[in-house]
Amino acid sequence: MTQHTPQNCTGVPVSTLRFEFPTWGLNPQLSDPEARALTLSQADPTGLGREVETRDPAKDYDLYKKTCDDLQRLMAEIHELKSKGAKDTSAEIDERRIQSCIHFMTLKKLNRLAHIRLKKGRDQTHEAKQKVDALHLQLQNLLYEVMHLQKEITKCLEFKSKHEEIDLVNVEEFYQCAPLEISKPTFTTNDPHQQTLARLDWELEQRKRLAEQYKESLTSKEKILKDIDIKKEYLSSLQPRLTNIMQASLPVQEYLSMPYDQAHKQYEVARHLPPPLYVLYVQANAYRQACDKNLVVAIEGDVEEAKALARPPDDSQEDESDSEAEEEQATTKRRRPTLGLQLDDKRREMLKRHPLSVTLDLKYKGKNSATLMPDGSMLHLYFYYLMKLNIMTVKTKVTTATEMCTAISAGDLLSPASLLSCLYPGDHGKKTPNPANRYQFDTVAIVTFRDYIGEMGHPYIWVQKLGGLHFPKDQPQELVTADNSVSASHMETTVKLLRVRLQSRLSLQKQFASLEHSIVPVCSECQHLFPTKILSRLIRWSAITYEDYAALPYTKHVIDADMAQETDLFFSALIERGTAKLHVAIGVNPGYSTVPPIFSICLNWKGEKTSRNDDNLKAIESEVNVYFRELLDPKPGHQLLTNQIQRLCMCLDVYLETETHDNSVEGPMEFPREKMCMRLVRGPNRIKPFKYNHPQGFFTHR
Repeated sequence: MTQHTPQNCTGVPVSTLRFEFPTWGLNPQLSDPEARALTLSQADPTGLGREVETRDPAKDYDLYKKTCDDLQRLMAEIHELKSKGAKDTSAEIDERRIQSCIHFMTLKKLNRLAHIRLKKGRDQTHEAKQKVDALHLQLQNLLYEVMHLQKEITKCLEFKSKHEEIDLVNVEEFYQCAPLEISKPTFTTNDPHQQTLARLDWELEQRKRLAEQYKESLTSKEKILKDIDIKKEYLSSLQPRLTNIMQASLPVQEYLSMPYDQAHKQYEVARHLPPPLYVLYVQANAYRQACDKNLVVAIEGDVEEAKALARPPDDSQEDESDSEAEEEQATTKRRRPTLGLQLDDKRREMLKRHPLSVTLDLKYKGKNSATLMPDGSMLHLYFYYLMKLNIMTVKTKVTTATEMCTAISAGDLLSPASLLSCLYPGDHGKKTPNPANRYQFDTVAIVTFRDYIGEMGHPYIWVQKLGGLHFPKDQPQELVTADNSVSASHMETTVKLLRVRLQSRLSLQKQFASLEHSIVPVCSECQHLFPTKILSRLIRWSAITYEDYAALPYTKHVIDADMAQETDLFFSALIERGTAKLHVAIGVNPGYSTVPPIFSICLNWKGEKTSRNDDNLKAIESEVNVYFRELLDPKPGHQLLTNQIQRLCMCLDVYLETETHDNSVEGPMEFPREKMCMRLVRGPNRIKPFKYNHPQGFFTHR
């Protein structure tokens, strides 16, 4: 609300007039109205305060307006009196000045009352604010307590006790094993909490008991350790004594053929073998000690090189070698190696053998008249390990105590390329059994491992198994390691097969030497299988190749039946009696005599006859090939080949003697009937009697 300011006759506002009043002891620095009100309240703390409570602010406001109007009026009158300039107006002016001062005092009082009211209102507002703040603080405290309680509740709900991590015994076992003082079944059966507490008490008791046992065990362990230390001291002092005793016992070992010192040295060398050769050495030694005293196991090679191969490279040596190589390269100019030389180096590195090898010598003692086996014959096996290819190879050699008559046709019998071929069915040893080698060969441009067999040896599958290596084809390939169980499961069977193979090959060599001289050797144990007089004779015996064998027309049915393989040994024979000539083609399996030889025949007499066009020749082939088990005596059947040839000669006699004689031809019969036959022919095919019956001495049909 805008208030009109009164003016005097000169036009000067009344508010600009200055009046000097006493300060009444107020501090001149407190010009602020609030500060003046505070000072007045301090000067008179009780009077105005009580008066403010009794006075009405509205009436004070009306009094204020009325006083302002009166003061304005008096100022206007004083101004008017002064403007007239009359001398007798001074009394009137003083009177009006006094009234004005009284009005000023009223205004000042009203101002002070207003300030007191303002302060009182502010104090009340402040008190109300403090109450609100106090209530707000209480609210915040309550909210914080609620939040804290909620967190505690959440912690309690999520709390996991330590007993939950303990693997307690089940309830049934607890009630069976725990004493009644702890289990208290009457209280704990229906109360899960008490039951858990009881189970924890039982667990504590058990742990205390185990802790006591642990302490006792530690005590006994300390005693045992002390005993061990005492025994170690004793053993350390015992070693020099044992060394002296061993040195002194060397003459006794040599005299008794008990080389313990040599065996100890071999065991020391065996520590440097690669895992496959070590497995082979250990298992072969174990088999020798348990089953075969005629098996000799030894380690050959450069031990120092093997130690250097296993030793980690020395940095100083590498630095010296690098510096020497740099000096040599700086002083001499060498041509850069060609690609071919680089591949040769890589191939040599790929096919590198371990410096050590294991040798097995299979001895045969005692002469066998049936097998014609020479005394002291020995099969030498040299096992090698190719480090990069992770496979084992073997080389062979056969020695005999006495010189044997070497037959021309027996050239491949004892050759390393075929001696151990197909020791197990299908194991030719021509390719590596490790599938990973194929990818390794591609990196160094090796087409096939067969080209390196003469130098490296044959990687037969049984050789890998003797070294504990097994390469499964139906599973993904990983790093194959040597396994003792694989070697142990194949050692006995393989050694027996090797010994049988050696015996059969030496026996065949003896037989071939006789067959090349047109002699069919028949031992005394087999004489009962044949008649006393056999007139058909072996004229020629020679070795042929697979291509020559396949080119013969009367062997086609054998090849078509897949009964002849390139790995077999093939021979041709000629049996004659008079004008009849029987051509024989023989295929000898590497597994002789377990697998019998296969005979194919062709008779040149009154035309060319084979099993295809003559049923009797087919029957003769059956007598030799099908009924071979009758000719296996004596065991193990190494004389089977010569027995089959002798039976073939016998059947040829029967065939020729039972032929009908042409009476139109003059002169004696070419083949007089000397064999006694119960019946000459039988059946629509006119089959002749080829079965010899001993001791009656006649021939019958089967």
